[in-house]
Amino acid sequence: MSTQIDSADELDPETLARLPSFVTPRISPDGSEVAFFHDRSGRMEVYVASTADASDPSTWTRLSDGNVPRNPRGALHYDTDGEEIFFHRDEDGDEQNDVYRLDRDGTATPVIETDGQSFLVDTASDGTLVYVSDHGEQLNLYAFDREAGESTRLTTFEQPVRPGPSTLSPDEERIAFACNESENLQNRDVYVAARDGSDRRRLDVGEDGAEASAVDWFPDGERLLVDDNSTDRSRVGVYDLDADTVEWLSDGTTEETADAVLPGGDAVLVTRTRRAAEVPVVYDLAGGESRELDVSEGVVSLAASPAESFLDETTVALQVTTGDSRSELVAYDLTSDETRTLLPADYGDVDPDVFVAPEYVRYESEDGTEIGALLYESPTAESPAPAVVKVHGGPSVQAQHSFDVYTQFLVSQGYTVLEPNYRGSTGRGREFKNAIDGDWGGMEQVDVRCGAEWLAAERDVDPDRRAVLGASYGGYSAYCQLTMHPEPWAAGVAWIGMTDLLQLYEDSMPHFKSALERYLGDPEENEALYRERSPITHVENVEAPIGILHGVNDPRCPISQARLFRDALEDRGWSAPEDFAYHELGEEGHGSADQDQKARAFELIAEFLDDRL
Repeated sequence: MSTQIDSADELDPETLARLPSFVTPRISPDGSEVAFFHDRSGRMEVYVASTADASDPSTWTRLSDGNVPRNPRGALHYDTDGEEIFFHRDEDGDEQNDVYRLDRDGTATPVIETDGQSFLVDTASDGTLVYVSDHGEQLNLYAFDREAGESTRLTTFEQPVRPGPSTLSPDEERIAFACNESENLQNRDVYVAARDGSDRRRLDVGEDGAEASAVDWFPDGERLLVDDNSTDRSRVGVYDLDADTVEWLSDGTTEETADAVLPGGDAVLVTRTRRAAEVPVVYDLAGGESRELDVSEGVVSLAASPAESFLDETTVALQVTTGDSRSELVAYDLTSDETRTLLPADYGDVDPDVFVAPEYVRYESEDGTEIGALLYESPTAESPAPAVVKVHGGPSVQAQHSFDVYTQFLVSQGYTVLEPNYRGSTGRGREFKNAIDGDWGGMEQVDVRCGAEWLAAERDVDPDRRAVLGASYGGYSAYCQLTMHPEPWAAGVAWIGMTDLLQLYEDSMPHFKSALERYLGDPEENEALYRERSPITHVENVEAPIGILHGVNDPRCPISQARLFRDALEDRGWSAPEDFAYHELGEEGHGSADQDQKARAFELIAEFLDDRL
C-alpha cells in the first residue's frame, strides 16, 4: 500500500521522475475525441478518449504498445476526418523523425521516410500531407501524395522555413509560412503561395529586421492572423490579403503573440506575456475590445494548432500550469468562462501542496540592465542555504511560471533555485531578445553570474555553496560560467551543452547552422569570436568540480562536445570521478521526458550536487 507524501523532505528523485504526465494533446476535427501521449504505463504511449469523459482515466483507450518513441519529439496529428492519427518516430532521441500512421488497432506504419528531420504540419482532405524537412539540406516545405507515394518540394529557401500552426488555407488551395530572404539574419517575413508552392508573394507585415509569423487563416480565406515585433514588443494583427493591409489589435504595452482565429471568424485568441507568465486574451473584432480569460496566473496556452484545439465554436482546449501545479488540459467555454477538466494532472502519491511556487524577482546586471528571474526557496533548506542558478536553454525562450519537475526536484533537495531570464530571453521585446546577437557567450553570461552574486547578497544563501546548472544552451552557460566566470561557483552541472562552437557549427544540421550564423556570424569571417566564446578555449580557468551529462544520440549538441571537454580536462591532469563527473547517457538524445531516463538523470545530478556542495 502506498503512503501519501506530504512534505518536501520525503520526496525522492525516483518518485518525482515517475510522476505520470501527458504531452501533445490534440482534439479531433469534430471535437469528440482527444489524442495524447501519456506515460502512466511507465513509458510514453498514445491514448485516445472521448472529450465528454476524458477526465476519467478508466475511459482512455491505449492505441500503441511500445511502438512509439519513449521520448516524443514531434506532435500527434489527426487527418481531416479524424480517423487516422499520425506521430513522429526517431531512433533513441536522434530526432531524425519519420512520419508514421497509427491505426486504431495499434499498428504503426511508416508514411513519410526521409534521410533527415521531418515534421508533419498539416493534412488535406484528399490525403496529402504537408511537412517540413531538411532532407534537401535546409528546412523547406514538402507535400506528400500518399496515393502516389511521392513527395514534391514546395519551397527552395536557403534559410529555414517556419510553417505556422495552420499552413493550408480553408479551401486548401494556398499555403502560408514564414522565412527570411533578407541579408539581415534577424528578419523573418510571411509568405502566401499556391498549394504547389507557385505564385509566392511576401506580405508587407512589418519592417526589415523584425520577425513576423503567419498563425491562422480566417474562415473566408481572405485574411490571416499574424504577429510581428516591429514595435519592439510583439503585436497581433489581421492581414487583409486583397488590400495588403494589417489592422493591428495590440496596443504595444505588453508582449502579445497570436494563437488562433475562433471558428466563427469574429474573434481571435492571443497570448499576453507579463512577468514570466502567460494569459490567453480574446479580441472581439467587431467591437475592438479585448478581455483576459479567467485562469490562474501561470502559463495557459492553446492545446495544439487551431484546427486541433476547438471542441466546438465557443469551447477551446487549453493547457494550464503554474509554478507549483502540474499541467492539466481543460475545456474553456468562451461564452460562460466556465471550465471542465479534460486531462487531469496526476500527482500519484504526492500531496500537491508539497510543491513550491516561485517569486518573481529583479536584479541588476553589471551594466545596470535589469534582469527578471524566478526564485524558488526550499521549505527544507538549511540556513544559509545552498543554491543553484538554473539557466534555461534556447536561448530565445524564457523561464516561466510553469511547473518544472527538474526545478521542483532541486527544491525538494533543499536548494534555493534562481532561474534568470538573461538578455536574449523572450518576453521582454525584440531589443532585449536580440541583445545576444553578435554577443553569444558575452553579456548574457554576465547576467547569469550577477544572479549568483545577487543571491548571496540579498537572500539567505551560503556564498560558498552556489552551483550553476543548465541543459542545452543552459549547459553551454554552465560551461561558460566555470571557464569564464569561475568566481562565484562551488560546482556546476553541464547537461547536453556546447563547448567548441567551431566544431559545433561543422556538426550541426542546416537550420542550426543558420541560428549560429545569426548569433555569431560567419564562422570563417568570425573565427576569433567563435573561439573566444567557446568554453574549451578557457578550460584552464576551471576551478570548481563539474558534472557533465550528455545523451549519446543528441543531434543538436552532439556528444563530441562533451568528449572534447572531457579530454581537455584530462589533458590538465584532472580525472573522473575524483575531479569531475562524466556520464554518457545511452539511448538518449537532447534530454528526455522518459521516466527511466529522467530518473537516471535525477540520481546523477542529486549525487553530484550532494557530494560537491
